[in-house]
Amino acid sequence: MLVDIALVIAAYLLGSISSAILVCRLMGLPDPRTQGSGNPGATNVLRIGGKKAAALTLVGDSLKGLLPMLAGHLLGAGPEALAATGLAAFLGHLYPVFFGFRGGKGVATALGVQLGLYWPIGLSVAAIWLVMAKLVRISSLSALVSMALAPLIVWLFWPEPVLIGAQVLISLLLFWRHRSNIQNLLAGREDRITEDADGS
Repeated sequence: MLVDIALVIAAYLLGSISSAILVCRLMGLPDPRTQGSGNPGATNVLRIGGKKAAALTLVGDSLKGLLPMLAGHLLGAGPEALAATGLAAFLGHLYPVFFGFRGGKGVATALGVQLGLYWPIGLSVAAIWLVMAKLVRISSLSALVSMALAPLIVWLFWPEPVLIGAQVLISLLLFWRHRSNIQNLLAGREDRITEDADGS
């Protein structure tokens, strides 16, 4: 029990480390909270810093979800503890204690959680995102579609009610954090993925 509690706390604290802010500081880029969309995530870092900075942010945010889940497996955590750990890492990214509880929208961290829970789940969600991104070239819409289908994918690969419930909560929170994107999508104003970002 104490191990599970420590795991959940560690997951939240790790999730609270903002990869976007740290990458931008290390690379001498503007604070992503004050530039572009104002979101400390990989898509906004791509806009303001190019592909290399965005890739580092994406990897960092994914690891925040992946590593606690792998640790949970190594420690023999059951479905309840794994569900709580994944939620904690995701909430840490959304509401980071180290950055005034102003975090990102959670797509990469959610994907890391899914990969760490069971890799076919994560790969399936990632594949849906990639197909959607190729078809519509809108990052937010790709994320929303993939995360809307994520509870079904968890059910298909690991039909444990607590894990499905945790994914439902993650998906709902992700939709809530994307509410401005949803408004822009409905109005036809959402930004598209471009190929001309600076590769530096």
